[in-house]
Amino acid sequence: MSADYKDTILLPRTDFPMRGDLVKREPERLARWESESLYERIIARRRKQDAPKFVLHDGPPFANGDVHMGTALNKVLKDLVVKSKTMAGHEVPFIPGWDCHGLPIEFKVVQQTQGLEPAEIRRRSTEFAEKFIEIQRGSFKRLGVFGDWENPYLTMDPAYEAEVVRVFAKLVEDGVVYQSKKPVQWSYGAHTALAEAEVEYQDKISPSIFVKFALTPMAASKLGIGNASIAIWTTTPWTLPANLAVAVHPEFTYVVGQFDGNGRKEILVVVRELVDELCEKTGMRLVTTLKELKGRELENLEARHPFLDRPSKIILGNFVTTETGTGAVHIAPGHGADDYAVGRQYDLGVLSPVDDDGNFTDECGVPDLVGKHVFESNERVIEILTEKGVLLAREDYHHSYPHCWRSKTPIIFRAVEQFFISIDTLRDTALAEIGKTEWLPSWGRNRIHGTVEARPDWCISRQRTWGVPLPVFFKDGQAVLCADTARKVADLVEKEGTNVWFELSDEEMCERLGLEKGLTKCRDTLDVWIDSGCSHVAVLEKHPQLDAPADLYLEATDQHRGWFQSSLMMSVAWRGCAPYKSVLTHGFVVDKDKKKLSKSEAEKSGKPIDAAHFYNKYGSDIVRLWVSSVDWQNEVPFGEDLFKQVAEPYRRLRNTLRILLGNLEGFDPGDDRVAASHMPALDKWILERLHDVVGECRKAYERYEFRKVFNELNQFCATDLSAVYIDATKDRMYCDAAKSVRRRATQTAMYDIFSSLTRLLAPILAFTADEAWEFAPFTEGSVHEQDFPEPDPAFAGGEATKKIARLLEIRHDVQQAIEERVKAKAFKKNNEASVKLVVKEGEPAYDLLNDETFAKEFFIVAGFEVTVGGEFSVKVEKADHGMCPRCRRYEPLVDEVCERCAGVVARA
Repeated sequence: MSADYKDTILLPRTDFPMRGDLVKREPERLARWESESLYERIIARRRKQDAPKFVLHDGPPFANGDVHMGTALNKVLKDLVVKSKTMAGHEVPFIPGWDCHGLPIEFKVVQQTQGLEPAEIRRRSTEFAEKFIEIQRGSFKRLGVFGDWENPYLTMDPAYEAEVVRVFAKLVEDGVVYQSKKPVQWSYGAHTALAEAEVEYQDKISPSIFVKFALTPMAASKLGIGNASIAIWTTTPWTLPANLAVAVHPEFTYVVGQFDGNGRKEILVVVRELVDELCEKTGMRLVTTLKELKGRELENLEARHPFLDRPSKIILGNFVTTETGTGAVHIAPGHGADDYAVGRQYDLGVLSPVDDDGNFTDECGVPDLVGKHVFESNERVIEILTEKGVLLAREDYHHSYPHCWRSKTPIIFRAVEQFFISIDTLRDTALAEIGKTEWLPSWGRNRIHGTVEARPDWCISRQRTWGVPLPVFFKDGQAVLCADTARKVADLVEKEGTNVWFELSDEEMCERLGLEKGLTKCRDTLDVWIDSGCSHVAVLEKHPQLDAPADLYLEATDQHRGWFQSSLMMSVAWRGCAPYKSVLTHGFVVDKDKKKLSKSEAEKSGKPIDAAHFYNKYGSDIVRLWVSSVDWQNEVPFGEDLFKQVAEPYRRLRNTLRILLGNLEGFDPGDDRVAASHMPALDKWILERLHDVVGECRKAYERYEFRKVFNELNQFCATDLSAVYIDATKDRMYCDAAKSVRRRATQTAMYDIFSSLTRLLAPILAFTADEAWEFAPFTEGSVHEQDFPEPDPAFAGGEATKKIARLLEIRHDVQQAIEERVKAKAFKKNNEASVKLVVKEGEPAYDLLNDETFAKEFFIVAGFEVTVGGEFSVKVEKADHGMCPRCRRYEPLVDEVCERCAGVVARA
């Protein structure tokens, strides 16, 4: 091509880079957002518009580690909500927060240095939390998450802590708090009681044993059978020193039988359904059934403890099953929730001869066991049972057993004096509020309903130092629960922080609060789930930009038994309703084998899961695109190989924005816009498609279906734009006159597409969309200050879409015919082909096929002729024309170039 012709070609021009270079450019853009106070500008704009408010309340992550991909998934999902709701016309203030107290931090601090005083533990814990708040804040900001990062809420702030204490005061005032000695999940590794959410389950092998409890002579005579024993089965031999009873089900049928074998003869009481299992485990056989009776007939009979000199009462319990064992359950009220509850019904008392370290105390009644750890005592207990001749069988039992999530040690159920919230006083209202809340996905409703329905009373005291103090005093060893005193403590904490509770002596504290002398402070702290569960009071009610209840809570699925539930209970106690209108739960990030990704496992495997690794290697927009591409309702598979796959759609989306920008060179939307009525068919079609895409994406954002947004935009760019529209209009964009109606129509369409596409992508590709918006000559401000596009009613009909859909079917057949001729070496390229098409009568796209100019452009061929005939057929030959040196199309030439190019060159 001569230089003169080259200069007349309107090639795309834009400074928007082809390569994202995200790792370098994103921090620069982030710094600009901060220097220009972009988040504050967005909020101010919506407030000025009196926009409706939407409150997403941030569930606080623990300030105890780097941001891993699970946390990144959560925070980016929240940001997709914030940005999409903002661009949908809402004011969406986002106040991020951190959970700063509790075992995770204190455990690490104490691990590093033993023997610290409480004040020093708290000082170091504060520093530890502050360190990771800064690290996590930096990661969240680097991920492009918008929020009031300079004013987050921290559960260790005095103002926050004071509100927690005030909520506690109301609980006391309403009579919901009480003290009792009852079994709790005790971590001997961390020396504290644990909440259910602080427990994780691991596989464990325990010794399971079958033991006989001989009936007393009086009990045997009442049954009319001498020397009978009731058989029990347990997987916790160490709890037998605390046995006070044996439970049977009132409605089950029990066999009193003569069992022989394995060198022994026994008369045993066993539930009928498990006789065969007992025989299999013990090597005995049932010789004779002496009697059958209902469990209720055994009530209040007595057996003898198998190795201690005391009776064991037979009682009734509906929790007894016939799944395994013997149908008779050994009851130790000091070591189990069901045991404790049924023990209270029968006034058995509570025996829990175990200390904070998990070692037996003198109360166990067996000198050999005193000072020995309970799990190490199983074998000695079995030896004693063997010596006494009461062990019927033993075997190893593989089961899932609760462990402390921090110390990783198995827990023990142990009765200790603790403070509790009575769940029964809150349960009915909580269940009703669950029914009023929207749960996304819908199965979340059943999950939390089930956990609340079955939840026991809440143990809220922790034997720890780093947390909000339990504001209770003791007088002569008895707890004094007083709401007014707790409120005085709250006022003091608001001024001086909770350290004051640990730093002042009992006498000084009483003096500061105006209390009588002689009272002593409780040394416990409140369960950390009370802390975060009060955020709806300490944050939503107290922050001027927020409201309670929140429109949305969004966390991982484990929070049905964690933050969702603790917040619900505290809100019901505080204001009588749920703290949220909707709750969205997402799945865990898992590896390719569907195993939950944890930091410890990642360290073992050498596979990074820290978000920083990925945004420093690929860029934050790739992380965000990954989040948008996953199905958050289920487990989210993750791995570096899977992550790399996201780079391809990113390149496609970025390249589409670049092509659109390049083709908009010289376009003035004010002067050059072409009306819908003057649009050529192909441009009408792409704008009809845009109309549908905009509508679908807006509905998907509204329903938090970010994956659908990703798929809609990716498909639109890959199929409609790249594969059809941009390819088909390339000739007119390069070679038509700059101000031709046809070219300006395409620029009008591309302008609308770019403007809509960039705004729809903005919540997902936060950095790239803003960068592209900045390179457009006709835009102002940041893309994040814009509204989502509205579907254009002028292109709602879909008439062009139906015709183009038919033409795409025909194009497939035409292309196949062309490729066959290329293989036959009749010519080399599409644009050398001359096509003769025969279509049936009534062909819906006939008018467009009969428009030779349109058809040659759409099929990218040199000639096109259509006739109506009997059967559809395609015939392809090489065009007779020469190639125009300007546009490289095969057309009749006029003075060296084609007629179209001649006219353009003449006017240039």
